[in-house]
Amino acid sequence: MLTPRQKTPDLSVETVAHGSFDLSSEGSEKFTLVVFYRGIHCPICANYLKELERLMPEFAQRGVNVIALSGDTQEKAAQMVEASGANKLRIGYGVSLEKAREWGLYTSEGIGKTSNGIEEPAIFAEPGLFLVRPDQTLYFASIQTMPFTRPSFKEMLGALDFVIAKDYPGRGEYTGAV
Repeated sequence: MLTPRQKTPDLSVETVAHGSFDLSSEGSEKFTLVVFYRGIHCPICANYLKELERLMPEFAQRGVNVIALSGDTQEKAAQMVEASGANKLRIGYGVSLEKAREWGLYTSEGIGKTSNGIEEPAIFAEPGLFLVRPDQTLYFASIQTMPFTRPSFKEMLGALDFVIAKDYPGRGEYTGAV
């Protein structure tokens, strides 16, 4: 289990149109927002990434770098760029199931075609969203078993304003006896 205030696993991927991404050398001012999405087969993901693309300037104003990534191939990730219209958003691809598990993501078996007519992969990672500090320690995590009801990027922006102004610490870090 990932723990706030502790180092996250390493994460390096290629992106569709923005070169290589390596979390350990990302160099964000405040945070890096790492958004794992299910893949091109997920119409909810396309809408989610469209919203993230729209709000990227607001994240940048707060010193937050952004990347979205999945286990899709380069070709499928390029299809997601097209489907979501997310041309400015860094979209990474090729995240292994082992790496997804390191990040605590749930995995699912494909159950056929989704509502957009695309076949789910045999096994794929479910969504997760992480705010990571520049020293690669975890600040916030939201990990899901389903594609539905994801964290709101707009609400996250408001929370970031509070967090940054108050230097609010990451929570959920206690791992001792209960």
